[in-house]
Amino acid sequence: MRLDKFLKVSRLIKRRPVAKEACDAGRVFINGKTAKAGSLVAVDDILEITYASKTVKARVLRIQETVRKDEAAELYELLAGEAIE
Repeated sequence: MRLDKFLKVSRLIKRRPVAKEACDAGRVFINGKTAKAGSLVAVDDILEITYASKTVKARVLRIQETVRKDEAAELYELLAGEAIE
């Protein structure tokens, strides 16, 4: 699955255009490497998202095309930081 779509589906970032902007700005990393919006995400990848005041680090547990809002947090495991509300 594309990185920008995974970020939106998992609710780590609320909207896909915002996820794409974060990727284009170099604030999203997959396994320690800068990632583009079209980069593919796989199970067990470590995502790191840098926001203005904090960093969120999460391990991908599952990949699904669609998921209900209350089940979105089951797609990843937070390693450091918190999901954005």
